[in-house]
Amino acid sequence: MEYLSQLLPIIIYMLLIILIILLIVIAVKLINAMDKANGILDNVEGKIKTFDGFFNAFDKVSDKLFIFSDIIVNFVTKIIDKVKNKKNEKEIKKEDEINE
Repeated sequence: MEYLSQLLPIIIYMLLIILIILLIVIAVKLINAMDKANGILDNVEGKIKTFDGFFNAFDKVSDKLFIFSDIIVNFVTKIIDKVKNKKNEKEIKKEDEINE
């Protein structure tokens, strides 16, 4: 019994030492993996920044097209409103002539 009471703490200490060493190894590998992932993300971010000029130009062109199409739509709606107003004025005049 005395032999086991002396052997168990030694076994437990050895297991704890192994566990600490494994945790240190895992932490180092995790740090290396994070560094690699950070490098990949920096690379992707750099490549994305090269497209910023293209996207800015595309945004400006789409804004100009939107303004142009808005002007055309406003012009067409004004013409349609004028035609409707003329028809309404003619109908009102006819009704007034009939009512007199």
